[in-house]
Amino acid sequence: MTAHAEPHADSRHGDSHHHDDGAAHGTRRDYMIGFGLSVLLTAIPFWLVMSGTIQSKQVTAFLVMGFALAQIVVHMVYFLHMNSKSEGGWTVMAMIFTVVIIVITLSGSLWVMYHLNTNMMPMMTPEAMKNMP
Repeated sequence: MTAHAEPHADSRHGDSHHHDDGAAHGTRRDYMIGFGLSVLLTAIPFWLVMSGTIQSKQVTAFLVMGFALAQIVVHMVYFLHMNSKSEGGWTVMAMIFTVVIIVITLSGSLWVMYHLNTNMMPMMTPEAMKNMP
């Protein structure tokens, strides 16, 4: 390489802060909306659990899971900028694939744990488990 080409290469690589890769970047307003929604979607389930407003533990658990799913969507939209327009829709396809894999993994794990508990410890009742050391 010549001496003239080398400084030009350094200036190109040294300016790494200004790049335009075509990806949509959020505005300050978008980040603040996402932050506010995240705080709200964390505080409400926390309040539900700590206050004991709803007597049924199952209903409370389903509400907390619903808020968690809503928070996942908020994070994907406001912080990861995943929408149908970015990268020709491939990010949405990747997200759908990820959700399918997570559902398969979690449901399979719960199924295996339930059947292991049922088949491997048939003598253990909840009352007997409370008395265990």
